[in-house]
Amino acid sequence: MSEEPERSEHRADPSPDRPRHPFGEQGGGKQRRESERGGQDRDGQGAGENGQDRDGEGNGQSGQHRDGEGNGQSGQHRDGEGNGQSGPHRDGEGNGQSGQHRQHQQDPQHREEGRSDDDQHQHGRGRQGRHGGTRRASARMWRDFKDSPFLPATVLVLIVAAAAGLFAGSYTYAMANPTPHHVPVAVVGEPEGHRDRASFVQGMEKALGSSLELRHYGNQAAAEHAVEAQQVFAIMRVEQPKGVELDVSSASGASVAELLGTAGPKVGRALGVPVQVRDLKPLNAGDPRGLAIFYISLAAVVIGFVGAIQLSVHARALDPLERIAYTAAYALLGGFVIAAVVDWGLGALDLPFVHSWLILALTMFTSGMVFTMFNALIGRWAMLPTWGVMVLLGNPSSGGAVSWPLLPSALGEIGRWLPPGASVNAQHTAVYFAGHQLVQPYLVLATWALVSCTVFWLWRHRHPGGRDRAPAHAATPS
Repeated sequence: MSEEPERSEHRADPSPDRPRHPFGEQGGGKQRRESERGGQDRDGQGAGENGQDRDGEGNGQSGQHRDGEGNGQSGQHRDGEGNGQSGPHRDGEGNGQSGQHRQHQQDPQHREEGRSDDDQHQHGRGRQGRHGGTRRASARMWRDFKDSPFLPATVLVLIVAAAAGLFAGSYTYAMANPTPHHVPVAVVGEPEGHRDRASFVQGMEKALGSSLELRHYGNQAAAEHAVEAQQVFAIMRVEQPKGVELDVSSASGASVAELLGTAGPKVGRALGVPVQVRDLKPLNAGDPRGLAIFYISLAAVVIGFVGAIQLSVHARALDPLERIAYTAAYALLGGFVIAAVVDWGLGALDLPFVHSWLILALTMFTSGMVFTMFNALIGRWAMLPTWGVMVLLGNPSSGGAVSWPLLPSALGEIGRWLPPGASVNAQHTAVYFAGHQLVQPYLVLATWALVSCTVFWLWRHRHPGGRDRAPAHAATPS
């Protein structure tokens, strides 16, 4: 009992040599960096700023107070009742501003509400984080896919599939079931044969499922001249007692001549009228179906733009003028080879060689320049419009495999103004109607070629390829 005042006195003046905390004994739990911080007073009565006071009642600003009643701002108070601002309090009732209170008295409802709010906040942040992570992962995957070779490969897979369907559909639509549409027919005969002629015409229209476009001529010579000029496809004469004479022209259109020649005798038998069929302009013996002209024109069209594709791939360094020149060169050589194989090699057609050669060369050049034009305009996707114009639309409507009157009306009109149709028409006239040349197909081919060359030349700066024209002295020294 006599030692207690001394211990109290010792607490009042902890150390005369040690500087006091600038904010007093309750300095907010700050740790000081000066010397003499780390001392531990285990059984003493003094106060240590960073010390551990086990049994004492002194004031330790950052110390650990086990059993005392002192005020520890940052200390750990196990059993005491002191006020610790930052210390963890295990069993005490003191007020710790940042401490951990294990068994303190707190409102249960407030604790549950706080816990529920925290759970909702954590759940919301987790869900948002998951969604944000999924979006970022998807964006990264799309960016990687877009920069990889798999994107253009996938696009090409879809394009090739669509092109296959369109190719089959266009040719089937145009050629699978040809139906006559307003077939022009020359009519020669005396007025007294009008009744018999009307009956025969009505029977023919019913058998063909279409109407005949009758054009009256005064005599046989005028009607045959109309056939040579490719204005009509047949000549019909109705005279008594001979009956009906039907002159067809296989050279004008093999499919039309076949339909008329088959339907005429059937109608005559139904009417009890004799019908005689004659072919004014037969086809060459080596081409009884009349498809050889279509095939050589198709070859010129396809090889024409395939050659331009190969120039773009294997001769990219060609300048625009050089590219046009080389397109003309392979067109001339390719046209010559096609004509030579079909005429001299196979004997399928008796061609006017130079004339047919030049038509094929112009067709190949036009087709090649059409691709080159689109290549300058839209780059690597130039094959799409080229294929569409030349193959999907141009070839079925060309009139080579199925004559104009048997094609759907829209295709029959469009095909005349496209390069494949113009090539077939020009070649057909050159082979079978040399004395009645038509200007229109040559104008169509020349216009397409001129427009393609002009557009390519104006947009030549966008065409991939060409050589660097930098002077030699400007080259980087090695």
